[in-house]
Amino acid sequence: MEIIWALGLFVAIALALLIGYPVAITLGGVSLWFALAGWFAGWFDTSFLMAMPNRVYGIMTNVTLMAVPVFVFMGLVLEKAKLAESLLENMAALMGKVRGGLGFALLFVGMLLAASTGIVGATVVTLGLLALPVMKKNGYEESLSVGTVCATGTLGQIIPPSIVLVLLGDVLSNAYQQAQIDMGIFSPKTVSVGDLFAGAIIPGLILVLFYALYWLIIVFKSPQKAPAIQFENKKNILEILGSLLPPLLLIVAVLGSILSGFASPTESASVGAVGAMLLAFAKKQLSLSVLMEVGRETVKVTAMVFMILIGAALFSLVFKGFSGDEIVRALLVDLPGGKYTTLFIVMVAIFLLGFILDFIEITFIVIPIIGPILLAQGFDPVWLGIMFAINLQTSFLTPPFGFALFYIKGAVDIDSVKLYKGVIPFIIIQILVLCLLVWQPQLTDLIKF
Repeated sequence: MEIIWALGLFVAIALALLIGYPVAITLGGVSLWFALAGWFAGWFDTSFLMAMPNRVYGIMTNVTLMAVPVFVFMGLVLEKAKLAESLLENMAALMGKVRGGLGFALLFVGMLLAASTGIVGATVVTLGLLALPVMKKNGYEESLSVGTVCATGTLGQIIPPSIVLVLLGDVLSNAYQQAQIDMGIFSPKTVSVGDLFAGAIIPGLILVLFYALYWLIIVFKSPQKAPAIQFENKKNILEILGSLLPPLLLIVAVLGSILSGFASPTESASVGAVGAMLLAFAKKQLSLSVLMEVGRETVKVTAMVFMILIGAALFSLVFKGFSGDEIVRALLVDLPGGKYTTLFIVMVAIFLLGFILDFIEITFIVIPIIGPILLAQGFDPVWLGIMFAINLQTSFLTPPFGFALFYIKGAVDIDSVKLYKGVIPFIIIQILVLCLLVWQPQLTDLIKF
């Protein structure tokens, strides 16, 4: 009977989200209704809910999660500073005169924006509005252009300092400690956000490299899809360096302080926020009205994240009260093919959930349930976190429900068939990178500080 209650809770939440109810309210509200119904039916012990005040207190005092609003603030300031516009203009002037140059410039700028802002939706929309009109005007194939915008815009999922990795780092740390305690290890090791940042660097660069190789193939096989162009306003090397150095220095300052252990993610995010304001001030894009707008947006995003986290904490308690975690463990453990079968099933489930849930919901709802199971089977927590991040990135690109596709269609007028055709090669590339990480898991362990 417990399996019916646990499954019913999960299905009810999924249906409510599909109808369009707010995520945080849905998680908490549906869970409470199921707890009440289960208590009346004699299948739920209300003592599980007694842990909720401690959960909320733990969320509010979590030092790692304090980095989220600061990273969001940094990204929004850089967006208002028109960083993308400046970078794309200068890189296009530098590389546009070679075949496919605009595409390579777009990849480079997308990588820098991902490392600077970490906000996927904003990056996809910004790159779409800036790059697509220029590429279309100069004869670039529309499906190729829009596919590249979507793929590079979602790099913020994997390239640090990614907000996805900050949230994953906190959840995986708890899951890793729980897995070790379940195995009888009462002095558990920990995994930090800095570990995930270090582990993500090589896979993120490999992903960008594979994108670039795809563009090279296009350039040589079908040069008419990505012609060379000439810019009337030529840029000298000093102008180009002047646009590239500030964001590069900002990235080095933020990542370097975390990876070297000199600063915590929250402290380094503060460094990034101050650096972003200085950069915006230098570009004469910083004003009181801009700061107020950035502040309001930061509060909105932060409130959403923490409300979802509180709702997810309530959901996990009720789900556990119905023995949902034990049911999931029983279903996934001892499958034919061992731990890699379990991993495959979990990755497919997360991929499909990525069609209806944002990364925040998946991180807070799903990972705490399946994370301890996979980690107890011997998977490395850093490697597993990177696999989750790339998997979600792939889901966000996949037609017809990928979030990145909705972002780009909301920003520019693009035919759906051309859009789907454009993203498919990048989906294949990301699946290949996932397979590469399964074959060579040490790729997430090459950089250590």
